[in-house]
Amino acid sequence: MPEQITQNMPSYLDSENPGPWGIFLEQVDRVAPYLGELSQWSDTLKYPERSLIVDVPVRLDDGTIAHFEGYRVQHSLNRGPGKGGVRFHQDVTLSEVMALSAWMSVKTAVVGLPFGGAKGGIRIDPRKYSAGEIERVTRRYTHEISAIIGVNKDIPGPDVNTNAQTMAWMMDTYSMCAGATQPGIVTGKPIPLGGSLGRVEATGRGVFIVGVAAAKDAGIDLTGARISIQGFGNVGGTAARLFNEIGSKVVAVQDHTGTLYNPNGLDVEALLAHVKATGGVGGAANATAIAADEFWAVETDILIPAALEGQITKRNADKIRARIIVEGANGPTTPEADDILNSRGVIVVPDVLANAGGVTVSYFEWVQNASSFYWSVEEINQRLETIMLNAYSCMSSTAAEHNVSLRTAAFITACTRILEARQLRGLYP
Repeated sequence: MPEQITQNMPSYLDSENPGPWGIFLEQVDRVAPYLGELSQWSDTLKYPERSLIVDVPVRLDDGTIAHFEGYRVQHSLNRGPGKGGVRFHQDVTLSEVMALSAWMSVKTAVVGLPFGGAKGGIRIDPRKYSAGEIERVTRRYTHEISAIIGVNKDIPGPDVNTNAQTMAWMMDTYSMCAGATQPGIVTGKPIPLGGSLGRVEATGRGVFIVGVAAAKDAGIDLTGARISIQGFGNVGGTAARLFNEIGSKVVAVQDHTGTLYNPNGLDVEALLAHVKATGGVGGAANATAIAADEFWAVETDILIPAALEGQITKRNADKIRARIIVEGANGPTTPEADDILNSRGVIVVPDVLANAGGVTVSYFEWVQNASSFYWSVEEINQRLETIMLNAYSCMSSTAAEHNVSLRTAAFITACTRILEARQLRGLYP
């Protein structure tokens, strides 16, 4: 890398806490030796194509005006329009959104979708605001980023603390400005507005599909196998239900309300109902409440981190007693923790494939919107399974060929596809 470029590169790295963007940069450095002649383009992965920071002023219910900071980052558009969710969370930062957009570039490339990577977010704690206030925040944010999004430019979707209703507001706002209904501007919409069947549970279903494939490769009989899940929302809850249906036992769960353990298996359906009624797993019946740190030490066959990034670090990686980790969340494992887990023989199915079910069905939704022809849920689930298993097989073969971890193999596959497109397109002007 030329010296001047190195000096001008923005740094988010910290020896103790590299942050999400720092983690992504290290992942790129680790994969560069496997890219051959394409490595000359690898630094383009370290620079998002576009980063937009917007002010989101909103009149609150009491008449006062509040300001929130919003972001939309487009990491790579070499393989197609940007694709990535929008999260509402009090801890959203530019570093986080940059990393999430980059992981979306990798994710869409791993599963072979004709998309690039993007991500958005607003720094807000939605629990502190009314539904009307959240709607106004959503609409103003959509207007502020409307210059860089579009059906063939960048397609937002739901993420942490956003849902189908949020997407409906975003679609309506964009459509009002465009002067025509634009259903393809977002995915994850309600079904009456052009949403896709199977989208709500797609990410959790994808976690389940690759988890089953990894267990088969590892020789684990999933009948009676133990499953631990961090995060029991849409992703973790769906995965829990699907594993439970094939006879696995969910022995430990954790979310922001508590940590529960039952060596004989939790009643998943009752737990899902409890979470729907109360907002979290805390206080659920027929389970023992344990300390948060003890969750990582629970002996289990498959561990599914499905909460936020940076949960598995060098401080707790040694405690983990799982045979397989299937990353339902984005970036839940730091590079240092990855090294510890690999040295201990723990198989890690990386987030860029494990949770790609959501973006895959989002792609199906986008295609259905473009054609105004809609598929059955059976067709969608079958197409999803085919794409996920093909991507898993490719990743496994690459890992065996290069004698590397599944994460490195996924990055080799994805970065090769992204940089091949970059090289073929060249630089303009």
